[in-house]
Amino acid sequence: MTPTAPPLYKRVLLKLSGEALIGEQNFGIDPAVTASIAADIAEIQGLGVEVGIVIGGGNIFRGVAASAKGMDRATGDYMGMLATVINGLAMQDALEQHGVVTRVVTAIEMRAVAEPFIRRRAIRHLEKGRVVIFAAGTGNPYFTTDTAAALRAMEMKADVILKGTKVDGIYTADPMIDKTATRFDKITYLEVIDKGLKVMDSTAITLCMDNRLPIIIFNLRTPGNLRRTVMGEPIGSIVTA
Repeated sequence: MTPTAPPLYKRVLLKLSGEALIGEQNFGIDPAVTASIAADIAEIQGLGVEVGIVIGGGNIFRGVAASAKGMDRATGDYMGMLATVINGLAMQDALEQHGVVTRVVTAIEMRAVAEPFIRRRAIRHLEKGRVVIFAAGTGNPYFTTDTAAALRAMEMKADVILKGTKVDGIYTADPMIDKTATRFDKITYLEVIDKGLKVMDSTAITLCMDNRLPIIIFNLRTPGNLRRTVMGEPIGSIVTA
């Protein structure tokens, strides 16, 4: 059934954690998961939505965890950035198997596998209907991929950040652990910061607040949720001013 109404959002930035690609494994990338995510992205692209993606690298390497064990923090963060490039290439392959033309652009130059990030060129890719995967974070240590997602969303003039997770929104506590946790349908940026909710890190939330960019947290594991979200259905939780 073809939806009669146009999508609510014309250009979106989809933020995926590296853990989203693990599936039922303990480490690495599950091709069945990337294929499922790619199918959802192909569906919204078919509706005319322009899609940018930022993927974390936690399924392969976590700089913060390594620095806690004595590794230099900057070195650990650069290693984490390289992990996001591996994830980006895996996602590109899955998308292209669904017939979606995709470009991986990186904040750290590695021309043999991806384009360097050039803002105007990335915008042109989106305008031409290509999915753009932004890899290697911001290219700087001490910044998370959440912050990279907020930054790229601003630079691309995205309408919204869509954060795909394994839960269906923002809760007062982790619903996997605390059965009494309640869900927020709507919440402000300041409430997220004040309550210490683990939506995105505080730098990313502040950046979105300063630029009034809404964030929607939704369950990526439910097929069709991405389409429902861009069509404006009340899926998940929304963070706004």
